[in-house]
Amino acid sequence: MISERVSRSNRHREAKVSCRLFFFLVYIALVRTQTPPTFEGPTFSEPISNVTVPVGREAVLACVVDDLSTYKVAWLRVNTQTILTIANHVITKNHRIGVTHTDHRTWYLHIREVRQLDQGDYMCQINTDPMKSQVGYLDVVVPPDILDYPTSTDMVVREGSNVTLRCAATGSPAPNIIWRRESGELILVGNKEVANVEGPVFNITKVNRLHMGPYLCIASNGVPPTVSKRIMLVVHFPPMIWIQNQLVGAQIGQQITLECLSEAYPKSINYWTKENNEIISNGGKYELVLVDNIYKVHMKLTIKEVNMADFQTYKCVSKNSLGGTDGGIKLYHIPTPTMPSTTTTTIIPTVTRVEKKQKTRQKPAATAQPSSNVVAELQAATKSRDRGLQLRGPPNDETINNEIAGGDNARERISSGIGSLGNSRSDNSAHSMSSKGVSVMLTGKYSAQLAVATILVVLS
Repeated sequence: MISERVSRSNRHREAKVSCRLFFFLVYIALVRTQTPPTFEGPTFSEPISNVTVPVGREAVLACVVDDLSTYKVAWLRVNTQTILTIANHVITKNHRIGVTHTDHRTWYLHIREVRQLDQGDYMCQINTDPMKSQVGYLDVVVPPDILDYPTSTDMVVREGSNVTLRCAATGSPAPNIIWRRESGELILVGNKEVANVEGPVFNITKVNRLHMGPYLCIASNGVPPTVSKRIMLVVHFPPMIWIQNQLVGAQIGQQITLECLSEAYPKSINYWTKENNEIISNGGKYELVLVDNIYKVHMKLTIKEVNMADFQTYKCVSKNSLGGTDGGIKLYHIPTPTMPSTTTTTIIPTVTRVEKKQKTRQKPAATAQPSSNVVAELQAATKSRDRGLQLRGPPNDETINNEIAGGDNARERISSGIGSLGNSRSDNSAHSMSSKGVSVMLTGKYSAQLAVATILVVLS
């Protein structure tokens, strides 16, 4: 009896359980048919933008998440697998790291005082299953910096030797290096001149004095500021002298300046000497001027009120530790020009009556000196007389006596003409009338006698 009761009770219990299981399965089936699609969870709305920032500044990376719900956002350093932040909490002990967000949608990772070691990949991660993440890159740029140790310093070389200038610089990205003269002048490279030379190494073959001066090594990579270093190149060479005029002339009492151009480095001692090697000092009769420009010296010697003792050879001398040289300038005498004396011969013509009246004007008291036109006409009359004698043939004694007698009469007429010239003097038109009168007489009967008389007056 007891065993039957037990078995009946067990069967009843199993029936209840089976019934309950059946209803549960039916309920599950009904629920599945009425439940909406499964929830996908949070998603990234956009990729993380890469960021470039100069060293020392603050870098900010942004991660935008939609439908975050109760999930958490974390930032990690990919290179070191370091968790930086989770939600609003900073996990790392780096005090330069920070995190902020905007409405739990945009999450910002802050890196203050960025260092070059901070460069690399950073991950934004959502703690879903499976995990969701995306990566952004931080590029840290570094302005150029010139390293002192590998870079050349000021150099001193002998002329004709080879020179190598070096410039080492760091930066991110790697900087470009150019060489330039500080003064802006062109650089002599081989047989040509260029404004600058590119590259960390600058070679100069057979350096000369034209290469002397300060150079700038300039490093730049697009990240300000650009930096430079000044390197002074000094070339040593013995003195050389150039003289433009080795012969200089001067007159007595004149002031004269002698000039020389000297080139030397190290800087030279420069002075002037006379023929007897006496050094000329500044002051008194002499004035010395030296114009210095790096390795060039313009020497000037001014001699005041030159006299005969100053006409000699002067030397400009230049000396330094590598040698010495000199150049000579000869000062010679230029005679003072004198004005030549002139002698004036006065010939007084015979004044005759003029047919046409001329208007005269009053002049100051006249002298007995005739004009140059009258003298020229008398000379022409003499030539006319000679031609007349040639045409008439050799004269006889009677002809000569007649001409002498006529000459006495002409002498009397000339004497009366002198008296009239002493009282008055006619103008240019009067001279013209006198010329016409002489012409009339020469064409008349007594032209030969007048010519002879004129010659006698001149000879007397």
